[in-house]
Amino acid sequence: MKNSALVVGSSGITGSNLAEKLIEKGWVTYGLARKPNTDIPELIPVAADLLDEGSLEAALKDVQPTHVFLTSWMRNETEAENIRVNSLMVRNLLNALSPQKSVQHVALVTGLKHYLGPFDAYAKAGTLPETPVREEHPRLDIENFYYAQEDEVYAAAARDGFTWSIHRPHTVIGKAVGNMMNMGTTLAVYATICKETGRPFVWPGSGAQWNGLSDVTDARILAEHLIWAATTPQAHNEAFNITNGDVFRWSWLWRKLAEWFDIQPKGFDGEIRPMEAEIAGDQQVWNEMAVKYNLKENNLNRLVSAWHTDLDLGRPIEVMTDMSKSRKLGFTNFQSTQDSFYDLFEKLRKDRLIP
Repeated sequence: MKNSALVVGSSGITGSNLAEKLIEKGWVTYGLARKPNTDIPELIPVAADLLDEGSLEAALKDVQPTHVFLTSWMRNETEAENIRVNSLMVRNLLNALSPQKSVQHVALVTGLKHYLGPFDAYAKAGTLPETPVREEHPRLDIENFYYAQEDEVYAAAARDGFTWSIHRPHTVIGKAVGNMMNMGTTLAVYATICKETGRPFVWPGSGAQWNGLSDVTDARILAEHLIWAATTPQAHNEAFNITNGDVFRWSWLWRKLAEWFDIQPKGFDGEIRPMEAEIAGDQQVWNEMAVKYNLKENNLNRLVSAWHTDLDLGRPIEVMTDMSKSRKLGFTNFQSTQDSFYDLFEKLRKDRLIP
């Protein structure tokens, strides 16, 4: 039976890059979203609402994927609501697919909040893990919607007999519009505004993040990792960290990003300076830039997720991930982080999302 994939969240950073990679490798690929991505040739769109069981059943009645890739989530006001909504999304989807008995493997993308805690208690004292974080680290004694999503996958796997894999990237870097967690594009837009207005490129985060070691995950290497785990028997029924494979200090990378845009960087000066406040009044500036440079998107909020960038860069500890588990099982792909950002910036410029 030919491999066929259902990519849930195919309009996002992870989902769109994964769909492109699957199609490149010859998979029949369906992309599920409320507003499916129609920019990827050969991606078969599936329009459905994960919170609407009837919508899912109707949309999936003729879809029989061998592999399901869950890359979508929904942000809510509280962690309790995050748990309710995001677990329901996973449960509804796997329930809708269950009667077909076609699914062989389900891959779930979560992230380092598995180790750092949810947004309500993100990297707070008392929940801080030992770094580099390893998959063996036990669940925190705190509510976390990632745990609820995992439990839905485990329960459906026990019922339907498919294998699974859990993937925990650290800050995914890639192109998407309207994404809720999008540091790469957020930094590109902020840097562009700084260049246009003559403002310095101000570091928004903590001293620990500025001076400590860190890593990130290119959406392209995450796509490769998802396909590898789905098709490698020894990687089945396992949770994995996934990052580019290099480490860096933001004190170095911040300067490199500023050089690319030809702007003046301003590093950590003893005070956290949230980007959300820094760009709060810049919608009019962006409107004018969109007209001046003929940009495709004039809504600043569809390009930036400053709240999430502030969370990542404001953490009180350095955070990096251990990749030994994947390496031992044969996943040896590597991606330069500097190139991850530069490649993204070039793509954003080519697609007229930044000037």
